[in-house]
Order: sequence, then structure tokens, then C-alpha cells
Amino acid sequence: MGISHYIKDIGRGARGARALGRAQAADLFGQVLDGQVTDLEVGAFCVAMRIKGETAEEMCGFLDAVHARIAAIPACAGGQPLIVLPSYNGARRLPVLTPLLALLLAREGLPVLVHGMRTEARRVITSDVLAALDIQALAAPEKIANGRVAHIHTATLLPGLARLLAVREVIGLRNPGHSVAKLMNPCAGPALVVSSYTHPEYFDMLRATFTTLGAHALLSRGLEGEVAADPRRLPRYDAFIGGTHQLLQDQQPGTADEVPGLPAEIDVATTAAYTRRVLAGNAPVPDALRQQVEHIVRLSRQITAQALS
Repeated sequence: MGISHYIKDIGRGARGARALGRAQAADLFGQVLDGQVTDLEVGAFCVAMRIKGETAEEMCGFLDAVHARIAAIPACAGGQPLIVLPSYNGARRLPVLTPLLALLLAREGLPVLVHGMRTEARRVITSDVLAALDIQALAAPEKIANGRVAHIHTATLLPGLARLLAVREVIGLRNPGHSVAKLMNPCAGPALVVSSYTHPEYFDMLRATFTTLGAHALLSRGLEGEVAADPRRLPRYDAFIGGTHQLLQDQQPGTADEVPGLPAEIDVATTAAYTRRVLAGNAPVPDALRQQVEHIVRLSRQITAQALS
């Protein structure tokens, strides 16, 4: 046991490092998740991967390890996919809109799971806003009914992944756990993973990963690392149904100077109050979120039809 031989391959710098195969990546990541390696090895792994960057094959292996260990959410009834919203970044400049996206989707009759944890100390995070909206985190995985939003902490799904994400507080850098958390399917049945990327160079790796895994996913540029659309822009959307890619729309030009009703403050109470106003019809749904909801509803129907065919 141990991962030193893997670190020797991936830790030779940006030019000298060698990529791992899928099975090797799964073995390495599984040992990290199981707590079978030293803190020094974990730190070396995180820094080496940060310099080298993940390949799609490595990411598939990391996800294999996660899916083999995760405390899965039970499948939804009737072939309905669970809508999975990972939330790990929170708000820094604009209000965090992931809770609003989740509740808009639930209003369409979809089962929605938000999973996440705090990874940056100074940001307003989704779980705090959900708590202010009287949606408390689940104590254990459970089936999510249609029209319901549920929230679960990463440590409840997979403690080893939460430990890996917390390494950022020590070394100050993202690690592969942050990418894995945004791509994983925590459901035992069909799920539509809504994911995002910040840097365009990650797109090819994410596309290859979803394709290889045969995943159902919606991919776009997110807002400050969150999956909810930036309310000022209409982004490009790429969908994957059973791993088959479809371009839903190209990015639309322009950035709005202001969004009607969107508050300037980003604190928990203000964000929760804004979310309530939108849901009550007292403030407009931002066009970007309305469009994102339409895409997700349409994809959910495709997945359900495929499951029942």
C-alpha cells in the first residue's frame, strides 16, 4: 500500500510528469479517501496534481473510487432523474443563486439535491442560505421526492472526500477533490449532474470525462464557481445524455449592467429574502436562471423517457 510510486510519476513537474491510467488513479484516490496514506503523501499528491493537471482518464478513475464508496441517495421513483447541484464556492461579489435555482427547479416538480461544504472561509455559502430558508441538511441519505429540495453535507456522503477538500485550508490550493465533487453522481439511480467550469481550458477534459462515463450532465460557465448561471449573462450550455454530447446553445454576447431586483448585498439574510421575493413573484426571475431551468427541465424529461423506453 501507499501512493509514493504514483507521486513519483505525477510529481515530475509540468513537463516531466506522467499521467496515470484509470485503474491506477482509482487505486490512488481510493487510498486517499480511505485514509490509508500519510498527511505528507496527501499534500504531495495535491501539489503534484495542481501542477500537472488532471486528464480525463485520471478523473474517471478518481470518480470510480468515489462512486465505489459514497453513501448513495436512493433512486427516485418512475425513472425520474435526481437533479444534482454541487455547491462548493459560494458568493464573493454577487449573491449566491444556487438556492434560488434549486427552488425554481423544485417548483417545476423535479427532485433536487444540493450537496456541498465550506471550502473558502470568507464566502457566503449555499448551505447557510438554505438554512435561512428553513431547509436543513439531511442527517443521512434518503429518497428525494418530486418537487423537493434536499441538502446534504459532503461529509455525510463521503467523509474521506470532505477531508480531502479541507486540505485546501492547509496548503491554500485546490486539489482533484474539488473537481470530483462537482462531477460526481451521488444517486443510486439516474441523475442529471449540473456542473460548471471557470477556466475554458478545462472544458475538453470535462467533456471527455462525461462522455467516457456515459453520464447525464449539463455543463456551463458558472458564477464564481457555482453552478447557477451568472444573472448578467447568457452562457454556452453543453448537455450529455448517456454520455452523448449536444450543444444546447452558444454563449450570447454582452453583459447586463444591472439585473432587476438583484440586491447589491450578498449576506445570508439579504440573499434569502431575495430568493423568497422571486419565488413569491415579487421580483422577476433573472433571464439567465429562467433559461437554465428550461434546459434542465427539458433534459430531465429526456432522461426519464430514456429510462422508461
